[in-house]
Amino acid sequence: MIPDDEICYRAVAGRDPRFDGWIYVGVTSTGIYCRPSCPAKTPQPANCRFFAAAGAAQQAGFRACRRCRPDVVPGSPLWNPRADVAARAMRLIADGMVDRDGVSGLAAAVGYSERQLNRLLIAEVGAGPLAIARAQRAQTARMLIENTDLRMADVAFAAGFASIRQFNDTVLQVYGRAPSTLRRTPSAGRATASARPPMITLRLPVRQPFAAGPLFDFLALRAIRGIELAQEDGRVRRFSRSCELPHGAGLVSLIMDERTGTLTAALRLDDLRDLAAAVSKIRRLLDLDADPVAIDSTLGGDPQLAAAVAALPGVRVPGVTSGDELAVRALIGQQISVAGAATTAASIVRQYGAVLPEQETAGDASREDPDRRPTRSEFDHRPASSDHDHRTGRRLDATQPTHLFPTAAALAAADPATLPMPRSRGRALVGMAAALAEGRIDLSAGADRAEARTRLLELPGIGPWTAGYIAMRGLGDPDVLLTEDLVIRRELERRDLDPGGHPEWAPWRSYATMRLWQTSHQEAAA
Repeated sequence: MIPDDEICYRAVAGRDPRFDGWIYVGVTSTGIYCRPSCPAKTPQPANCRFFAAAGAAQQAGFRACRRCRPDVVPGSPLWNPRADVAARAMRLIADGMVDRDGVSGLAAAVGYSERQLNRLLIAEVGAGPLAIARAQRAQTARMLIENTDLRMADVAFAAGFASIRQFNDTVLQVYGRAPSTLRRTPSAGRATASARPPMITLRLPVRQPFAAGPLFDFLALRAIRGIELAQEDGRVRRFSRSCELPHGAGLVSLIMDERTGTLTAALRLDDLRDLAAAVSKIRRLLDLDADPVAIDSTLGGDPQLAAAVAALPGVRVPGVTSGDELAVRALIGQQISVAGAATTAASIVRQYGAVLPEQETAGDASREDPDRRPTRSEFDHRPASSDHDHRTGRRLDATQPTHLFPTAAALAAADPATLPMPRSRGRALVGMAAALAEGRIDLSAGADRAEARTRLLELPGIGPWTAGYIAMRGLGDPDVLLTEDLVIRRELERRDLDPGGHPEWAPWRSYATMRLWQTSHQEAAA
């Protein structure tokens, strides 16, 4: 899973940041493990051991370096292009499945026994699922310690530890320090325990180069009112959205300062146990764990794409926080404009999406009689916006996300005749939602991509374009060339390129799709 020791050592000797997150180096003479770019004195080759995951280094008895913080690096891009069981399991572990459902739940999700899965991950990564999840719990605990003023007991259980003793022992073993000594001072500006969910602000590590502008533009153009909000102030971009998480709802604001190149996330979670899952969703949404050097090297080798790659390195494929949501959005967007799809989706969100808890409280406070229902006349003449919840008449705060995207179960129960779209497409949407709600189609982070795509194509109203779009953005498949898309076909024809599969771009054809879309958009704007 990692290069041979000679290549790894050259990365360490050269302090190459491109290998951060790919490999971890354990130094036997000090008992610590570092990222390859650690500024400390380069260890002797005989004292180095190399690992594919932080959990493997910890299981081997090494503690995290206090200087280079190897736990705060971009995630490994090894798992993105792969669709095998090990890659699916690693994505699910990052999503917090082991903490929620245990190793048995993880094994069932990938279709293996616990023993088979443990043996497979040890062979591939050097550690079993419990050790990998334990490393993630330690990292989550450190984020909470450093960014909140919560009591240590609250931090322990929010991070997923079963007991205070386990929390203390793990943090001491991983970081070589007691939990209380990790807390920074002064505490001004950090979230404190209160009745209201605390705001947690984190700086997100990004593998460079990172073309943030096109990524945020893509998300802003498709923002659905009620669940998403895009703002721009000079060279500072903000994208906010609501998320449904395992233990409750969450509000996420992503702030990209293009002047300094820093990416920050501000999160307000109903339940702090969802912190790891929320960060995992953010990283998938922004494709932060991609390997831009490898991608640009492959695509830049084609003369037809070389100029675009050189002009804008580090293009990402925008992901999603929920595969089910992306599937619904893709079906809504069939044969209509991007703006039209966003308007239709916003109407469905108002009709079937749950109102965020804070909005419910604010809405009740804004009305003289909270039990009063709007009259039919008031309902019919109210403007179609997310400023009101049409089911209760409560006024909502339109300056931030107000709703959660409707669940598959809610849409499966909808009457297709009431959906703001052609009747046939409404039936297709309800049928697909039923398949998602019943578990007949899995679009989670650890889904089998080939199987999901096959099952999608079996549904009425789902064609190759929709299935490919869902695979590219919803399942994170990096190798989808959407030749069924009219814009992509036009761009290929303009370059005299065969509209076939273009194997020379593999396994990064999703990124080629993004570059062709961007080129067409830029030329249309010009």
